[in-house]
Amino acid sequence: MRAVMVANPKGGSGKTTLATNLAGYFANQKYNVSLCDLDRQQSALRWLAFRAPELPAITGYFGGNQMSVSMPQEADWAVLDAPAGFQGYKLNDYLRAVDRVLIPIVPSIFDMAATEDFLNTLRQDLSGRLAKIGIVAMRIDPRTRAANMLEEFLRHFDIPIVAYLRNTQNYVNVAAAGQTIFDPPRARNKRDIEQWQTLIAWLGKKK
Repeated sequence: MRAVMVANPKGGSGKTTLATNLAGYFANQKYNVSLCDLDRQQSALRWLAFRAPELPAITGYFGGNQMSVSMPQEADWAVLDAPAGFQGYKLNDYLRAVDRVLIPIVPSIFDMAATEDFLNTLRQDLSGRLAKIGIVAMRIDPRTRAANMLEEFLRHFDIPIVAYLRNTQNYVNVAAAGQTIFDPPRARNKRDIEQWQTLIAWLGKKK
């Protein structure tokens, strides 16, 4: 079993959007995938409740009340949706347990400032293992001034941007039906699926 945690201390950064669509990608690749919701609001599990049974299966469970790390060993991939403000010993336990950590960041001065301490904590806690961390730039075009600002902000952290995901209603539209951009019909989401290819390739790399 391999595990990916999506984490950022700031709410509204796109964690659940990233986690649910990542689970959808694995499900459409015929993997046994489990979506672990660590947030007391259980947004990921509420989304999963709308998912039609004929779509590629995703199992889900609530892990927000666990005192220690517990993940489904029967899954090929586990995707963990971490809550805002996730910190302390519990965060450290999950950082050690997962194979990859994805950090979605919206390129605004407020979001970057709120994420700075978190990135410094990760650099300290995962010293020598920074290769397991990747940044996902959310709701942004890589050719913009905002993208340049985000790249400059991240330069001294030595953590790569593994994907740029554009600002589009496609994610909102599929989420309303418990779907992802990877579920059929895929043609209308072709451009968005293309933007995920660098992220998917990064997940497949050996650390």
